[in-house]
This record gives sequence, C-alpha cells and structure tokens, in this order.
Amino acid sequence: MLGLDLGTSGVKVVALTAQGELVGQASRHYPLLTPRPGWTEQRPEDWAAATLEALSDVTRQLKAAGHTPLALGLSGQMHGAVFLDEGGEVIRPAPLWNDQRTALAVAEIERTVPRAELIVRTGNRAVSGFQLPKLVWLRTAEPENFARTRQVLLPKDYLGYLLTGHLCTEPSDASGIGALNLASRTWDQDVLDALDLSADLFPNVVESWAVVGPLLPEMAARTNLPTGLKIVAGGGDNAAAGVALGLTSDRPELGSVSLGTSGVLFAPLTQPTPDPQGRVHLFAHADGGYNLLGVTLSAAGALQWFRDKLAPETSFEVLLSEAASVDDSQGVTFLPFLSGERSPHMNPDLRASFSGLSLSHDRAHLLRALLEGTAFALADTYDVMRPLSSVTTLLATGGGARSAFWLGLVAGALKLEVQQAQREPGAAEGAAMLAMPAAGFYPNVQAAMLALAPAGQAVAVLDVTDSLAAYQAIQK
Repeated sequence: MLGLDLGTSGVKVVALTAQGELVGQASRHYPLLTPRPGWTEQRPEDWAAATLEALSDVTRQLKAAGHTPLALGLSGQMHGAVFLDEGGEVIRPAPLWNDQRTALAVAEIERTVPRAELIVRTGNRAVSGFQLPKLVWLRTAEPENFARTRQVLLPKDYLGYLLTGHLCTEPSDASGIGALNLASRTWDQDVLDALDLSADLFPNVVESWAVVGPLLPEMAARTNLPTGLKIVAGGGDNAAAGVALGLTSDRPELGSVSLGTSGVLFAPLTQPTPDPQGRVHLFAHADGGYNLLGVTLSAAGALQWFRDKLAPETSFEVLLSEAASVDDSQGVTFLPFLSGERSPHMNPDLRASFSGLSLSHDRAHLLRALLEGTAFALADTYDVMRPLSSVTTLLATGGGARSAFWLGLVAGALKLEVQQAQREPGAAEGAAMLAMPAAGFYPNVQAAMLALAPAGQAVAVLDVTDSLAAYQAIQK
C-alpha cells in the first residue's frame, strides 16, 4: 500500500506491507510563499511536481525489491484552498492553514451565521485558517478570481483530482472547511445560503476509505505506477495520524498528544459533541467517527525558539538535560504564546512571557519553566475537552515526545497516563492504512488500525501542582 502526506514543507510517500512493514519511502520539498505579512501560500503546481517525483522514487524502490503497489491513500495539510476554473486549472496560489488574511471574512461569517449556531451545525466557530473564510475573502478581495472559480478543493483533494480526474473530498478534511454539517456529513445548505455561496463550489463527500478513482494513464506513465491503481480518499493529516496510532472511535479512552512545533491533543468520539464555545475543534474522524482536536501553537516550537535565539550552539539533548537537572522552576513561569494562541483562547494577539525571575535563577530554571508552560497550555486545552471525551491514556508523538521528562510534565499537568509510542507512524502511514480495505488486506479500517497500532510505555508522572497554580494565577 502507498500512503502520501502533503505537508506544509514537503510531500512524503511511504509503502507498507499488509503487516505494516515499511518497504519504501521518499520525500520532496517545495517553497512557502509569504507575499504579504500574515499571508502564507503555496503553488499547487509545486505540490504536483513534488508528488510525481516522490511517487516515481518509491516506484523504483518497490520495483527493485519485487513489490507491487495495490492502492494509494491520500493525506495532507488541512484547511488550504485550491481555486479551480471551469477547465479545472488553478486560478491563484493556494492560501494555507496558517494564513491570517481572513479576519474580516471571519467577522462577516459570524455576523451572518451566529457563532453558537455555526458551532452546533459544523462543530466549530469561524476560524481564520479554515477554508470557508478564504472563499469569502476571495469574493471581496479578488472578485475577478472569485467569478472564475467553479470549484474549491482542499490540498490533498487537489492531488486526488490530479491523479484521477475526479473531484471529491472526505469528512475528516471537509469538516475543517467550516461548512460541513457534522451530523449529516453533507454541506450545510442553510449556512451556505446565508452566505450566498453555492454548494456546487464544493466537491462530493465520500468515505475516507472510498476509492476516488483509478490512476489516469498519463499519471501512470509519469510515475511508473500501474495504470488503474486505486486512489483512496484518505484523511486530513491529524485524522490520518490518528489512524496510524490506532486511535479509533471504538476505543474513545485512547487519545494522543503531539509535541511538535505545535502541541496537539486528539480525542476520538463516538458522537459529534462540540464545545459550546468553540474553544477546541470538532472534526469527523477518518474511521467513520469523530474527534476533538485541541491545538496550542507553541510546544516544541518554543524550545526551538529558545535554542535558536539564546543557545544556538547547544543541542536539544543538552537543553532538555538541563531542564531535568533542577527539582522545579523555583517560581519562574513561562506563558508560551509566542505565536498567539488557538485552543482554548482563540486569540492571535496573545504574547509569551517569563515571570518570577530573580538573581538566583539560571538557564536550567528558564528551560524547566518553558517545558512546564507548554504542558500547562495543553492542560488549559484538556480542561475544555475533559467533560466531552472519555480519554484516560495518551500516546505521545512528535519530536518532544522523545523526552520522557517532558512527557512526565505533560502527564502531571493533564493528570492522565501518557505513553511513549515504541514507533511513531505518521499521516503518510495512516493514509496507506486507509487504503488497505480497498486492496482486500483488511475488512475495514478499524481492523487495520487495531492490527497495526503501536504499543506504548507509560512515563513517570511528575508533580507540577505548585507551578501549575502559579501559571493559572498569572493568566487570571
């Protein structure tokens, strides 16, 4: 099985056997465009070129090893907007998930559809990074391009269109657009009517494990993949990563925490249960259920900032060791809002700070406070998720998850068992697993998830009671 993840920095392709063994992989990178402050864009043609190169690379590896590809599953960065004209050609570069040009469009949406109603219908408030505000922005800022637009696609779904010629999406990614009714998993006509937008702008919604179509002959010729290879809809990157970790809605007690650039809490749900204030996201899960998603914008990214700005010659291992060498932060508190904050504050204007400093403190105390602050930001998010979910255990992923000490702080802050995964499959592996039923490897996605889920080892829980109380007092 092939799995493809279209990330923000590059595309990754993996090849897995039915037993989950990695037998091929390749990646390619492409540029990030920032034409104005707060704008982030990429060219879909760059995605296409990188994808075809990576697929060709993996095809060569598989051919040399005597393997035959049976299906390809898709995954990718959520929320981006690829605007296509009547001929299916890209109109302009695609605004991305972290693009911030849509503040006025978000306000327009919530003036037209009250926030509480939007949350009940779609699971989320209007969010600047979502696709729907981008479409409203296009109508106002670039009316000529809006007039030409006949279809708007999510990033991975654009690749599906490129490979098969078919236009479709699936619920896990579509629920991050801002116009999908989560109860019916169809486009919410009332929301779109209120905004004077046609549902025809959006593609049909199929299941995440559904076959989008066969690989086009011209794409097969460019990649050396078999003509007619099954292309499977797949999932948004967080949902696909959840599939790879075995986070199924059939076991809502098991969730995940990612300590990447941002910190992400993923909690499977059997029913769509949103936070009434929209402080965390509610999305459809790629396994057919639902999930809560809470995001704090600075986790391992905060440690990266500290190293780059204050200790560029020091390794991350040394910095983490220094943080673990002190019993506590001795009154130093770090608010980790280096890029504003998403969950639960939803405020791009929040900023970070160290407080409580004295002459007795050194770098180790600052580092410990920084790690504690990121854990406490996740605890703020989990406080919103707690009454909505049944999670008791979190599998840890991301670069920061290599530190058992950091995970111990997270476990203490959230008062949950946190486990280090013995291996860390990502969204590309999850995309491959979503394609396994189409090839007959497993009867359904849940069976593949249970068979291939990584094992975890619980970390020691660290007591952070006093530091957490100081953090909460400063926020108040």
